[in-house]
Formats: sequence, C-alpha cells, structure tokens
Amino acid sequence: MTPGIRNMTSVYFIKEDKILCLFRIGSRIADQMYIGAAGGHFEEGEMASPEKCILREMKEELNLTESDITDLRLRYITSRLKNNEIRQNYYFFARLKTDLPLKSNEGTLKWISLDEFKDIKMPVSAKHMMMHYLREGKDNLYLYAGITEQGETKFTVLREF
Repeated sequence: MTPGIRNMTSVYFIKEDKILCLFRIGSRIADQMYIGAAGGHFEEGEMASPEKCILREMKEELNLTESDITDLRLRYITSRLKNNEIRQNYYFFARLKTDLPLKSNEGTLKWISLDEFKDIKMPVSAKHMMMHYLREGKDNLYLYAGITEQGETKFTVLREF
C-alpha cells in the first residue's frame, strides 16, 4: 500500500540562549512532549506555503501575528516514514519583537535553555533537528533537509540565505 502524507509546521522562538517550546497536551502526534511553540498540520490552500501554515498556527495557538515577530525563517525540512505515513515537518525559527506574555491553548509554554535540550522528551525528528541546530545550525543561515531512518537523521544543506 502506498503511504499517506502528513505535512506539519512548527516554530521555535529564540531569545538569547533560550528557545520557547510547548509541552504539548492532548495531541495525537506529540502528546506529553516538547515541541515548537506553535505548529500543526497544513490545511487546504497551504500546501505550497509552509509559511502561510505557520502564521495561521501562531495566530490560533499563541494569538501572535506576523507583526509580533521578526526574522521568521524556514530552517529545516525533515521526512520520515512512520505508521505508513510520510511525515514531513517544516521547522521555522523566529524572534519575538517584545516580551509579550504568551499563553497557548495547546499546552504549557516554557523558555528552555540551550543546555537543557539534550534531556527533554521530543518527537524523534524534532529532537534530531534541535540537536543539529545546536551543533551547527544556530551559527549559520542555511536551510537543511533531513531524512530519518532507523532512529538516525542525516542532514544536508539545501540552500544558504
């Protein structure tokens, strides 16, 4: 049987040596795990624009608009096969313009220091992406693609910004 496709986005906000993450509660995909501060599945009309999807998700989950953020960039695209689905994740990074008080209807938000990431529970693709980001990605402006197989993700540079 041909696998289905699930396309998802996620955004991580950077502030000094911390990243804003969401401890997701009640999700079918990432329940009781840390993920990006906002994100979700593509809806009709968004397949050609992951940015459209993440901006919608930010509004729905954090009540943030594009005018509340700066430096929004797609930095990672990962793919893996799980439960007969090809799961593609589009990971964005951005900065908040001000220290707005943030709440999410999807779980608990927390600023996590970069040193803490190795110890938190995340979905496999997100964890591998974040570990790569901490090793290499935070110091450049590349768009990376990653393929996850047998618990390992291999990354390659798609383009430089």
